[in-house]
Amino acid sequence: MDEISLGVPKPVLERLPEDDETAAADMQEAVAGWEQRLNRAIEEADDDREAAGRVLEAIERFEERRSTYDDLVPELRAWGQSPIYAIAWRTLYADVIAQLYDHDDLADHLERERNARLVEDGIRLQDL
Repeated sequence: MDEISLGVPKPVLERLPEDDETAAADMQEAVAGWEQRLNRAIEEADDDREAAGRVLEAIERFEERRSTYDDLVPELRAWGQSPIYAIAWRTLYADVIAQLYDHDDLADHLERERNARLVEDGIRLQDL
């Protein structure tokens, strides 16, 4: 399986307040760390299915975190605070997930692994 390359989308960085460079640096550092850990997990996997399983686990964690930030946005607004950072992180997680699915070699394996997990869990398409 090919090495994964991830990045922080420029539109996400452009939406951050101009006077705060810390958030942009934090995002870039986080994405670089995720890329490094995912590539190491793929490299250490015995086969493509195991590698896809490890990446899928990361995607599921990213989806949970995206959901957490999504839930935080209305709460911040209700308290009269700017949700810009929550929106930026939510968007970043969604974009990283999309970037992972954009890797041609990986996307096919992820879909197969996700479908295999559905069947292993006893969930059928009619139950969705």
